[in-house]
Amino acid sequence: LRERLEAGLRAATPEVIVFGQNQARLPNTTLFTHPGLRAETAVIAFDLEGVAVSSGSACSSGKVGRSHVLEAMGVAPDLAACAIRVSLGWNTTAADIEQFLTTFKSLSARHLARSAA
Repeated sequence: LRERLEAGLRAATPEVIVFGQNQARLPNTTLFTHPGLRAETAVIAFDLEGVAVSSGSACSSGKVGRSHVLEAMGVAPDLAACAIRVSLGWNTTAADIEQFLTTFKSLSARHLARSAA
């Protein structure tokens, strides 16, 4: 499911960056960014559509400010501010992934339209 989610993100817009995509990592977590789309904006938009996501790395959960993990990875501050974390649970389904991707496509299309204007 994580691979389907990440492939769908990359297919939705080439600007998406998936952190650690070619590294050993947890199978149920994706951390990605869409440059220029602030994490706070995305978290609220996802929430309004019934999709729960978080911002930043799991190691920065509950903190306000830049993640020390992303900083140690050499991620630029502007990209770190756009980081969105998706965690999959034991009951996550393919339909949940599709709902997430549909919401992301709509959100990124609205964002790209505003940025172009």
